[in-house]
Amino acid sequence: MSLILPENYDPRLSVRETQEAIKYIRDTFQKEFGKEMNLERISAPLFVEKSSGLNDDLNGVERPVKFDIAGIPDETVEVVHSLAKWKRMALHEYGFLPGEGLYTNMNAIRRDEELDNLHSCYVDQWDWEKVITKEERTEETLKETVRNIFKIIKHMQHEVWYKYPDAAKKLPADVTFITSQELEDRYPDKTPKERENLITKEYGCVFLMKIGDKLASGKPHDGRAPDYDDWQLNGDILFWFEHLKSALEISSMGIRVDEKSLEEQLQKAGCEERKELPYHQMLLRGELPYTIGGGIGQSRLCMLLLDRAHVGEVQASLWPKEMRETCKKHNIFLL
Repeated sequence: MSLILPENYDPRLSVRETQEAIKYIRDTFQKEFGKEMNLERISAPLFVEKSSGLNDDLNGVERPVKFDIAGIPDETVEVVHSLAKWKRMALHEYGFLPGEGLYTNMNAIRRDEELDNLHSCYVDQWDWEKVITKEERTEETLKETVRNIFKIIKHMQHEVWYKYPDAAKKLPADVTFITSQELEDRYPDKTPKERENLITKEYGCVFLMKIGDKLASGKPHDGRAPDYDDWQLNGDILFWFEHLKSALEISSMGIRVDEKSLEEQLQKAGCEERKELPYHQMLLRGELPYTIGGGIGQSRLCMLLLDRAHVGEVQASLWPKEMRETCKKHNIFLL
């Protein structure tokens, strides 16, 4: 996606009012989210040791920011892409029980991200993870969790509307579920991104399920690291965003791999060497709890609820000088 400039765009709040609204949304949402999902707020790392295998590989092609630390010689340290694996380890280390979970403030640098209305090299999200039983590793558990998250976001919309009535975006009444294969069957001649836009425009909010494995066409809908989400029990929460005429992903989440699905997905992805890493060894030995988890974009949520055309309006990051100047001319003020 290149830079999109909506006609007659009006942010409806000044930059200072926007900053106030951002703080209000972040403070309010994380409290409600933690309470409704039974999650405790914990501290999390900005970087991890490469040898631990804890960093998220995303689509497998993104380069992590690497550096060394004088006090830990002979070790490469990586800025996290997300905390998908670290959270599961934390639940184990801290003794969380089924039905209990954690959330944390995750900040990351994604140096290879294409910079546009939706994408920044700086990522800020609430990473969350909850312990479940083996019997709860089902599609119904996944859907029930998605409905609960949608309800919390919908309630947040009402809170924002009450405080900033002229700025709040009205969200759809419900979330619709569809698998990536059903979507391919429905729009076989479209690209994955075009399919997402078409289905999300039709329903307003969609949870697109089963991402990572190959479809009937021989290609996956999108890339997913093989060692955290179970590709049969995951998905993305997408909202239709009229300013950009596209789907806006608010959350990527799923039930995490167990011993069996980890083996299968590492083989499919050609990454079987990862089985020798400490994290993967613990998982294969059954030492880690079964979990469900994901991330909710903080800036993306603010962008959605305040109906903003560019993620740079709700987060401070780096943007090309030309983009900043062009946006300013079209009433889009990047922080």
